[in-house]
Amino acid sequence: MFLLPSALAVRPEAKPARASRGRVEIRNLTKLYPGSDMHALKDITITTEPGEFVVVVGPSGCGKSTLLHLVAGLLAPTSGEIYLDGHRVDGPGPERAMVFQEHGLFPWLNASQNIEFGLKMTGVPKAARREAVARALEMVHLSHAADMYIHQLSGGMKQRIAIARALVMDPAVLLMDEPFAALDAQTRTLLHEQMQELAVQTHKSVLFVTHSVGEAVRLADRIIVLHSHPGRIRREIRVSLPQPRHVDSHEVNAVVGIVRKEIEDEVNRVHSQMARVA
Repeated sequence: MFLLPSALAVRPEAKPARASRGRVEIRNLTKLYPGSDMHALKDITITTEPGEFVVVVGPSGCGKSTLLHLVAGLLAPTSGEIYLDGHRVDGPGPERAMVFQEHGLFPWLNASQNIEFGLKMTGVPKAARREAVARALEMVHLSHAADMYIHQLSGGMKQRIAIARALVMDPAVLLMDEPFAALDAQTRTLLHEQMQELAVQTHKSVLFVTHSVGEAVRLADRIIVLHSHPGRIRREIRVSLPQPRHVDSHEVNAVVGIVRKEIEDEVNRVHSQMARVA
């Protein structure tokens, strides 16, 4: 008998148990650019706990997206290892779901069919697929858009469908590569609120990359700031503020200031280094 994925069985009034899966261990990870001796990432060691929302920030070119692609198994490390729940990552797998900046939805399928696609490919029975998709649409507040095609959806709606498509597969960890970067400020604010809600409902492990410091502070349990040239860990900052967090609150702005200064100091360090070489 097929059981609904655990992420989709959670009701808003229920408090999910602490996640038991989704522990990511990154050990001494190094990635060289293809055909060169230049480092995209160097000696990265991070452990993320089940149910933890970890956000990676840093200057452009510091290797944020490369790190995410390595965890996804879309790239292979030059050296070092990645483990998910004790199993070594050697390539893509269904226990890791990726959400990109570009939604990647199929325009010839409607919203429900896009969400259903992965379940259908893995042989889940039709009735169970229908129930899982309905719950996924409910979780992203798009039940009314079930039969709409992609060209009929706004940018924010498309990204919510992409998130629902990832969640419906019940991955151990959700990997998100600047998923809200192309959206207007008002839509991003709405999706931040819904992402906070989803994190509470599903207790999924999330590894999230962004250029927006405000976005990082609103969402993260922990923020990892990367050096650049090569990409290394500069600082880790725990965000203990309760959810939901409001973008204009004094507490959020205080943490934003701390993270922003780390990035600005790193940018100034790189510029100073380049000036000395020149």
